[in-house]
Amino acid sequence: MANIIITGVNGLLGQKLLRQATAHHTVLGVDIHEKTFVKKVKFEYQRLDITERHATRDTVLNFYPEFIVNTAAMTDVDACEEQREQCWKVNVQALENLIYAARKIGSKIIHLSTDYVFDGKNGPYSENDICSPLGYYGKSKLASENVLKASDVEHAIVRTMVLYGSGIAVRPNFVTWLIAALQQKRQVNIVTDQIGNPTLADELAAAILKIIQVEKMDIFHVSGSEIVDRYHFALKIAEVFDLDSNLIKPIQTQQLKQIAPRPLKSGFIIDKAIRELDCELSDAEQGLKKIKKQLKKLW
Repeated sequence: MANIIITGVNGLLGQKLLRQATAHHTVLGVDIHEKTFVKKVKFEYQRLDITERHATRDTVLNFYPEFIVNTAAMTDVDACEEQREQCWKVNVQALENLIYAARKIGSKIIHLSTDYVFDGKNGPYSENDICSPLGYYGKSKLASENVLKASDVEHAIVRTMVLYGSGIAVRPNFVTWLIAALQQKRQVNIVTDQIGNPTLADELAAAILKIIQVEKMDIFHVSGSEIVDRYHFALKIAEVFDLDSNLIKPIQTQQLKQIAPRPLKSGFIIDKAIRELDCELSDAEQGLKKIKKQLKKLW
């Protein structure tokens, strides 16, 4: 049983971590909101902006965690491209503040990162492949990894991608957005040339907690076990949820004219996580069937 701080606890991954961690650990959840979104779970909540160094230091020292799990991030890649100062503040400087506090008491940090640290030209990627981000979001996340590696704080870096799941008042992810659109009979354009591993948030949370359990401080690629393009993933969503796949139209990424560049041929090799963490990582269909059960309870 450990004291754990979870940042970004109101987000999708933060909520999943919270629900699983409180069964075995004492948890302080922090986020920028005045109140927690999660009810009926025994934990302590505190409003905290981790870009504020002194407030972050005081919170960490008062709670005295053995582990800090940093899920907080600015992840809107187009917004990151346009609001670079804010992106750097949230994705890099906030982690520097956590490192500053952790160093004082010997806390270990588990930091979430992304496939956007790669250029998406030669996926799938292993933990040892060379990073080469295309856009500012990826550059900020690679910078955060390097800040942590350069510190004397014990740490693990967990890279993931295409995260989906159900949560309370969380912003839509690819799966929940598509379900809502198809239920409203709206036609959607989905790209065929972005490839990656869709990842169920519950399983990512379980893998992170396994890192804490076995204290494996390393870099891990943790994602779903199937590499699939977004268009065929969308067709699978329609199939599992009994929705009209004829509303899904294939397009190319360049047709969207998005502000930030995306890694196209991405994907992760997850052998290391499976071997060292003994974690369950579903393929697309398995993961979708699990979230269908969760959403039925909400509906």
